Amino acid sequence: MNDVRSGSGTLDLIMNHRSIRAFADEPVPEADLLRIIRAAQMASTSSNMQAYSVIRVTDRALRAALAEIAGRQQYVADCPEFLVWCADMERLRIAAGFEPAEMPCNAEAYTIAAIDAALAAQNAAIAAESLGYGICYIGAVRNDIAKTAELLGLPERVVPLFGMCIGRPAQEPLLRPRLPVEAVLHENRYDASRYGGAVAAYDGVHAAYLKERSGGRHSAGWSEQMRERLSRPPRRIGRFLRDQGFDLAD
Repeated sequence: MNDVRSGSGTLDLIMNHRSIRAFADEPVPEADLLRIIRAAQMASTSSNMQAYSVIRVTDRALRAALAEIAGRQQYVADCPEFLVWCADMERLRIAAGFEPAEMPCNAEAYTIAAIDAALAAQNAAIAAESLGYGICYIGAVRNDIAKTAELLGLPERVVPLFGMCIGRPAQEPLLRPRLPVEAVLHENRYDASRYGGAVAAYDGVHAAYLKERSGGRHSAGWSEQMRERLSRPPRRIGRFLRDQGFDLAD
């Protein structure tokens, strides 16, 4: 499923992506980190706004605090590099000369900034992997989004979206299979009728993957796993976004 062998090094790299949660005790040279960030900056960006910032967390106490927020994920504390990617409208406010009350931070602005940050981060991920590093996205920095923002000294109009661990892999986990293309690609109009067969097929593939990865302890299909995931209490970030100056009602 989803097998792409093109002979293209770039495509092969992308198709071999996996999340790495164990890293060698080896620093990332400054030159490599800068290459990764420069690659991130070349991602597409809406109207050249570049509405994101990256916080490189090198302070070990701060790392430990973020790891605690992120569900005590030790690799957040231990990985050679940890970056927090932020939606950032504050730099634009300063550059454009707006007073805080004048700055338009509506739902569209937040959407632009979140997309800009995600596109840049994925460029960084591919760049890091091209240099032989592994990465893992950490959405759990939003478990206590206000505390994360406080720890990082984020002003209004800046929102921490996710973290990213980077380092030399000390593991080679199984590739996690993805949905079949026909469950994702539509033509001209959205078509949910294709989901039944595609999801059923993927449930079987996903169950086999989980069983192998867990040594037989788990074998849930994807739809079962997603039902459990979506039934958990959601992170409440609406108030934080309003406190940061974003009016999502508009």
